[in-house]
Amino acid sequence: MSDVTLQNFETEVIEASRQAPVLVDFWAPWCGPCRTLGPMLERLESEAGGQWKLVKVNVDENQDLAAHFGVRSIPHVVAIADGQAVDQFIGVLPESGLREFLGRLMPRPAQTALHDALQLAAEGDRAGAEAKFDEAIALDPETDAARLAYIGFLLDGNAIAEARSQFEALSPQAAQQDAHAALRMRMDAMEGLSGLPDEPTLSARIAADPRDLAARRDLARLLIARQQYEPALEQLLEIVRTDRTFEDDIGRKTMLSVFEMLADRPDVVSHWRRQLSTALN
Repeated sequence: MSDVTLQNFETEVIEASRQAPVLVDFWAPWCGPCRTLGPMLERLESEAGGQWKLVKVNVDENQDLAAHFGVRSIPHVVAIADGQAVDQFIGVLPESGLREFLGRLMPRPAQTALHDALQLAAEGDRAGAEAKFDEAIALDPETDAARLAYIGFLLDGNAIAEARSQFEALSPQAAQQDAHAALRMRMDAMEGLSGLPDEPTLSARIAADPRDLAARRDLARLLIARQQYEPALEQLLEIVRTDRTFEDDIGRKTMLSVFEMLADRPDVVSHWRRQLSTALN
């Protein structure tokens, strides 16, 4: 068990969850139920022998993290696996309930194949990763997690047509997952690149007329396609500051979608959410 803050969240939680599931226990010293749940989780972690990891976040000292995960009541436990929030509960569960919750986190064959695919992709073995993605989808075709990860992998390799085909195979329930809107926006941006001016042209237009919001919109789309999210957010924020009505508030709406793309970077999202909030006030 370790204490986590915004500064070490990416290392202790996001990166660690790529090796084993991580339970994030949002708590506070004044919270009575937290003092009941915490020791139970610590004991179960000790019993698990490294199958999963427990970290604790003091909400009084880490309000940005709590806000990022929508924590309004504690104790609030979020399970992270492969960099994504996959399950959660609020309040104190009995030990049997905790064991059932943890049992759902333990990797199944499809999850193992997905983990291997992500690992191979990180190592640069695209052929091996693609085979493992296919295996994960074949083992559990009813779930969308592997297909969503595969779409991101295909976009990384500029395989846009294949990504679109996989996207269309997603279930209707996939739209409820954070990655769905982010991948759709990135895919749409990549498909639209052929119709956009190049970056020097757009930058020159903005330099000549900072109120050229169409140029800022197109530059943001180009940057999103390249996964250069923070420079894209800079352009989108300027649209919000200049004219909220431009293309039905496209600056703010696109910023919210980019935040979903950056779900594994809560420090970055927190910074830009504050910038957006200031611009809206």
